Amino acid sequence: MRTQSSATAARPIAVIAPRESRSLGTVQAALGVIAFSLTFPSTAWGLESFGPWSLVAVRGVLAAVVAGGCLLALRVRLPARRHLAGLAVVAAGVVLGFPMLTTLALETSTTAHAAVVVGLLPLTTAVFSALRTGVRPSRRFWLAAVAGAVAVIAFTLTQSGGALTTADGCLFAALLVCAAGYTEGGRLARVMPGWQVIGWALVLCLPLSVPAAAVALAYEPVHLTGHGIAGVLWVALGSQFAGLVVWYRGMAAVGIPRASQLQLAQPLLTLVWSALLLGEHFTAAAPLTAVAVLVCIAVTQRS
Repeated sequence: MRTQSSATAARPIAVIAPRESRSLGTVQAALGVIAFSLTFPSTAWGLESFGPWSLVAVRGVLAAVVAGGCLLALRVRLPARRHLAGLAVVAAGVVLGFPMLTTLALETSTTAHAAVVVGLLPLTTAVFSALRTGVRPSRRFWLAAVAGAVAVIAFTLTQSGGALTTADGCLFAALLVCAAGYTEGGRLARVMPGWQVIGWALVLCLPLSVPAAAVALAYEPVHLTGHGIAGVLWVALGSQFAGLVVWYRGMAAVGIPRASQLQLAQPLLTLVWSALLLGEHFTAAAPLTAVAVLVCIAVTQRS
């Protein structure tokens, strides 16, 4: 009886202002998308000063130090044992896998090209979410998903002369690991604050990221520049921590599918940043493919 009364007393808090909560969640998810759209240009800047392995390891250490400091300052309890497996998936996908694979890809690929390929991420996340939750999407969902994938594959083949490059392989692999991390992180953000989800995932990676940073910095040359420092600081503190904090909070408030819909704008935003910050020039195929993927993902969300 005591448990029931407590649940009843707590229930009005969630019911009083659901619309306001959803609006705030939408804003938070949108801020996450803006932060993520700057990741590739910032990574390109970071590669001016660091090698790929050094950049990924250093960004992980910096983000983990900030996240760990917040967890300690607020005296957050250790996560429950039942959540460790999910946090490990977030760490493997979002903290390690996606940064490493995309950084390796950007050594030989333009940010505009990478942005179009990774534009499939909302669709891939929706598929992972459907598989993880056991929901059976409609036939229209799968048709739109396949159409979006075909559009991106056709774009990559056209841009690379008819064959997938090593960079494309890294980008497609990054899609899979990041979608798994997003899905699991969105699920965990319903039972713990979003910033704690990414915070603990970053801290869990410290035993790997610290020695990796030491080894990478010893073997890869470092040439510090203003762009390089700004790039590593943004990918560490903006994309890796702050962006994921608001992103997971937004997903918890509005749901994974609706939050993923906001990510439709990310490839187009990245194209804008790549032109403004990097001076990249791209053909009409890039924005046209991004818009085609946007339409396909919009159909999946309405399905």
